[in-house]
Amino acid sequence: MTSRDPALPGHHSPAMRASDADRDRVAAVLAEALATGRLTSLEHADRLQATYDSVTLGELAPITHDLPDVTATVHGPAIVRHEVRAVFSKVVRGGRWIAGRHTALNATFGALIVDLSNAVLPGREITLEVNSAFGKLIVRVPENAHVIDEVSALFAKRNISGGLGDEGGPVIRVVGRATFGKIIISRERTDWNLPDWP
Repeated sequence: MTSRDPALPGHHSPAMRASDADRDRVAAVLAEALATGRLTSLEHADRLQATYDSVTLGELAPITHDLPDVTATVHGPAIVRHEVRAVFSKVVRGGRWIAGRHTALNATFGALIVDLSNAVLPGREITLEVNSAFGKLIVRVPENAHVIDEVSALFAKRNISGGLGDEGGPVIRVVGRATFGKIIISRERTDWNLPDWP
């Protein structure tokens, strides 16, 4: 364990209790490892669970011991916040991509379709800020996700498949507003004409 280990920032003792920021640093390294093929989906899920179960820095350190030190490249604004927009157009986002800890999805006089089922989530909990103004916004979440619905609507249609997912699944907090538009958050693959992602 060296000072370059993302689980041991600076020269802190392994017995020191880990903070949420420490766990998030490790989760970001794991997300990058999954996105680049260094970890399988199952390995990523197991290590992510161990990350958020860890109490001390010493418990976090072994989780990334065989992964490169990429903290500087993955723990930047792209991981913290991500934004996808559709303005007077149709945008489809899916396949393997790294979502942000806070991901903003905006459909304005357009259609935005986002599939998170194969996305790399940078931590146990992410926030989706969804806004639809005279547009259509459809989001597919992982089947094991726990969805927390905090979306409001004004002269709009909203259908959010919330509730509990599997134990250990990601927590997706959905906030935002639909105004003269439509917001659909679902776990199921429906007739949205989604392509088969690689």
